[in-house]
Parts: sequence; structure tokens; C-alpha cells
Amino acid sequence: MMSIRQRVLSVLDHRKPDVVPWLGDLAYWVTWLNTADLMPERYRGDGLYQLHRDLGVGFYLQGYFPFREVHDGVEVSEERANGRRATRVRTPYGEIQEIHEYLPDSYTSARTAHFIKTWRDLAPLRYLYEHTFYEPNYDLAARRYDLVGDNGLVLCYLPKSPFMELVALKAGIEAVTYAQADAPEEFAETLDVMTRKHNEASEIALKSPAECLMIPENLSSESVGKRMYNQFVRPHEAYWTRRIREAGKYSFIHIDGTLRGLMREVSQAGFHVLEAVTPQPSGDIAVEELWRWAEPETIIWGGLPGIMFSDLVSDAEFDAFVIRVLDVFKTEPRYVLGVADQAPPLTRWERIGRVRELVEEHGRYN
Repeated sequence: MMSIRQRVLSVLDHRKPDVVPWLGDLAYWVTWLNTADLMPERYRGDGLYQLHRDLGVGFYLQGYFPFREVHDGVEVSEERANGRRATRVRTPYGEIQEIHEYLPDSYTSARTAHFIKTWRDLAPLRYLYEHTFYEPNYDLAARRYDLVGDNGLVLCYLPKSPFMELVALKAGIEAVTYAQADAPEEFAETLDVMTRKHNEASEIALKSPAECLMIPENLSSESVGKRMYNQFVRPHEAYWTRRIREAGKYSFIHIDGTLRGLMREVSQAGFHVLEAVTPQPSGDIAVEELWRWAEPETIIWGGLPGIMFSDLVSDAEFDAFVIRVLDVFKTEPRYVLGVADQAPPLTRWERIGRVRELVEEHGRYN
């Protein structure tokens, strides 16, 4: 029997392993267990890797950014109180602020205010980036080769593309759209500054010990269409997928939203792996049709929507869906079974462990 590591490396190299590889993102579920004080002591800290082994889940996430941000010449402060975190940046061009609010019912936080509200906030954001520098932080990536062992891969993150950094984190799609329309020169200058700084951080990530490098775009075609993608995002991704390939590493993109509008274009940007690919019923493409939307050499990683792990889905329905996905994924070595994109809080341990049983029984290649 092959190890999970042997299985996934076989697929990444377009060779057929014994069964479909199963590697799942359990980070959100693990956060709930730790926050709710439900995590057994043996699985805390470095016990996380044994947790994956005991559940039969290959490890690859959470990855991390293998660099530290250092601010020099700009004032950045943070205030925390009652689940609220406010980050303020003071510059000669004015002050910008973002706010996170903790949501106890869902064991996560959400931005309730972005740094960028209007185009006038672009100048202070540029100043922040111009005074941000990066230092390597490789220790965890190096340690993970022993911690993960034969149960998975070692993966680190590059920054998002600058445009997606604005859309997903710094501004939101509405503010981005208005800023581009109201101040196109300011907007273009901001992307230029961000690109230069993101490239500095990406060079550090490229030299990390990680064998897999992901651009964590959180891309969804509901918010970013073909025009914006081709103009602002694809050139950055195509450059870094080429650099990653030249470095002898595997390139991943986190594309966890609706797929139909962008999946083919993203595949053509050169990524080895489209990760967190979410089919119907949560996504907009049936699992049987995913292959039509990607280049033949592109690995499709995902297939099991997070909702399937909740008790809104019966055990019989869960088994039937996993088997349906495996029936597709075992047709050729271009698929990796994964959660799309995370197992949610309240997921039962037994349901996560059930995937391994179904993979061994139904995941052998045709």
C-alpha cells in the first residue's frame, strides 16, 4: 500500500497511484475544537499532525507565509477589546483603519471595515506598502518535513496577487470598482507599488524549503469576471507560476468560489493545481463536468463541499456523494480528493474518518 505522500506525488507527476489521494483542510474545524476546549490534549500543538494520521487525512494545510512583515517609517497600531480588533495606519497622507469583529456563533472573525473606503485612501495604503519589508521565516516549513512525514506535503503561501489583495482583504470589490473608475491613475500606481512589494515577499517564499507554493487568491467568478482577471490578475499569476515551475516546485491556487466564469482562464495561467475546487451543490459545476473546464495537465484538487460534513447531510447522503466524486476522480490521475474548502465547526469526528474508509473501498483506479 502506498503512503498518502506517495499517492499525491504520483498524481502531481501525472502517474497513477493505488487509490485516489485524500488530503483535507481541517483548519477551521481544528480552530473550533481548540476554541471550544474540545480538542484532546494529545492533539494539541504538534499533535495536530497525529490527528491527521489517526483520521486518515493527508496533511497539506494550513500553510503559512514563510516571511515576516517589518514596518519601518510608518506607524501601525492595534487595539483589541471585546472581540473587536482595530488596526490603524498613520501616514503623512492620512490615516486608514480596518476592523475585525469576532463572531462567536461561527468561531471566526470578519472584516466590518476595510482600509480602503474610497480612492482617497489609496495614498496612505501605498505609503504603508512602501515602508513594509520582509524577512525569511522558514523554521516551520523545515520542521514540517519530519512532522508531516509520509502523510502529506509541505506547502507555503506567496502573497495574493495585488488586485486580489485589494478585493479580498484591503478594500472589497465595491470599493475597488469605484476606486478604479474614480481615480484610474491613482489605482494603477497603487497596483504598481503593491506588485513591487509582493514580488519581494514572493522571492523569499520561492526560496523557502516548501515543495509546494500556493497563491491563496480566494478567487470567485461572482466577484471577479474575465475582464478584471485577464487585465489585473492573470499576468501576476502567470509570472509566478513560471518562476515556481523553474524552481522545481509545484504551484497551487486557492480557487474556492464559483468556477464557471474563470476556471479555464486560471488553468491556462500555468498552475499545477487548482485547489479547493468546489462542485455542485455548493459550486456551479457538476463534479462530472470539472474536467471540461481545465487544461488536461492541470490537477483538480477538492470535490467535497464543506456543507457535506455538516449534519444537514445524512450519513447515507454523505457516503453517496463521496462515492460519486470518487467515481469521477478514479478515472485518471489528475484529481486529489479534498475539502472544498474547509470542514466546518460541529463536524463529527466519525464523518471525517469515514472518508478514508470510502477512499480505500471505492477509490481504486479503473
